[in-house]
Amino acid sequence: MRAIKWWFHRSLAIKIVIMMVLGVIVGLVMGSKATALQPIGDLFIQLLKMLIVPLVFFTLAAGVISMDSPKSLAKVAGFIVPYYLLTSLIATAFGLVLALIIRPGMGVQGVFGSTAATTVAAFSWKSAILGWVPSNIIQAMADANMMQVIFFALLMGVVLLILGEKVSVFSAFIKQGSHLFLRLTSMIMEVSPYGIFALVAVLAGTISQKMVVAVGKIVLVDYIACFCILLIEYPILLRVLGRGRAPVLKVYRRFFPAMLVAATTTSSAATLPTEIDIASKKLGIPETIYGFCLPLGNTANMDGMAVSLGWISVFALEIFGIAITPALIAEIIVLGLFLSIGTAGVKNAGIVMSAVLFQSLGLPMTLIPLLAAIYPIIDIMHTTTNVTGDLTGTTAYAARVNELHLDSDAGEATKETVSPA
Repeated sequence: MRAIKWWFHRSLAIKIVIMMVLGVIVGLVMGSKATALQPIGDLFIQLLKMLIVPLVFFTLAAGVISMDSPKSLAKVAGFIVPYYLLTSLIATAFGLVLALIIRPGMGVQGVFGSTAATTVAAFSWKSAILGWVPSNIIQAMADANMMQVIFFALLMGVVLLILGEKVSVFSAFIKQGSHLFLRLTSMIMEVSPYGIFALVAVLAGTISQKMVVAVGKIVLVDYIACFCILLIEYPILLRVLGRGRAPVLKVYRRFFPAMLVAATTTSSAATLPTEIDIASKKLGIPETIYGFCLPLGNTANMDGMAVSLGWISVFALEIFGIAITPALIAEIIVLGLFLSIGTAGVKNAGIVMSAVLFQSLGLPMTLIPLLAAIYPIIDIMHTTTNVTGDLTGTTAYAARVNELHLDSDAGEATKETVSPA
């Protein structure tokens, strides 16, 4: 009885760490039999997926409505959108440059066949941008097409903000919907340690050591690039963009629970509830900021995925014997930006986007099974990087406008104004 009382008085982060450790132990002991726990992990993921569309729609629209004026919205968007674009470009370049240094595809040419292609297919910016605009928003929500949902939520929020008191009833409905799904999210997150335990146990019990060794160079490139972003790029951005008002170590300690959830669920979308909770309660950031920045970043800012698109391109081009030219490098970086923006924040979405990348570059799909086999390993770091990037940009902007309250309680995060820069 005392142990149960002790357990329920622990913080969510402590519970997650404890259950992660237990999951590793159980997975190593049970081996492949640990898959019996998969339904528990699947149930947890399903609960989170249930929240994704309404949570993003209502919190993003409510974040826009909560602005003082369209001018306030433009101020936040004018910072966070270029930030997300810049970090995605840098991430793709990190992965590409490291792959060019380590050359993971050298020595294995011809293993997956060859291609006579000497040029690559042109990437259609027009198709990519048109794909973000829904022709049917109900269908977009049903399909969980998050870029289209985000576009519609932003557009509707802007119009509601412009109309003001004329649509006060509908605006109130949107804000109440945001509070509703945030509360539902908090309830579901209370069971996250148990779902995470199951996911970690299955992962520890089923990953083949031989497979990890065989693709060691690929994993090395991926992890080095992500660590450079996490430990060098993001701290610098926090200090510079936050005008020295965001102490890196203190802020990273607040980020830690979200990083844990990201690493264990390997789903940026599933981690969004934790990100919002941290921004509100641990960082004291107003909803007017995190309600816009985090849902947008959760879908549009995929730095971890961008890293992999860089090295996957180099790896594939080397295997299939295609010369890597400066023009091709530039195209890969641009592709990394657009495809990472279009990547859904759910498990294994990167495998699909890798197929899109190969199609865009005119390459065979024969590498897809290999990428699918190693994806559970690299996706741990990808998701952690994605989530940390979202929180970094949100925190940097909040610090920039004097709205970062590291020692505040949750109540301070409900303020409806953004201080002038």
